[in-house]
Amino acid sequence: MGFVASKKMGNAVHRNRAKRLLRAHFIENIDLISSGSYVLVAKPSLLREDYLQTRKSYLHALKKCTALT
Repeated sequence: MGFVASKKMGNAVHRNRAKRLLRAHFIENIDLISSGSYVLVAKPSLLREDYLQTRKSYLHALKKCTALT
């Protein structure tokens, strides 16, 4: 699993926070994800949403790419 945040996200604090959020969602749902290689790219809207909304978006994205078992 790779987590990426470009400079469009903002300064280093914002990029690191975005990657931490993605990692937290990954760890929380690790048992639901099928094995494989994934790269998650953080978008600026990630920092504007609350934790529950980002979790919903995260699960929707994984379901869309059929990564959920």
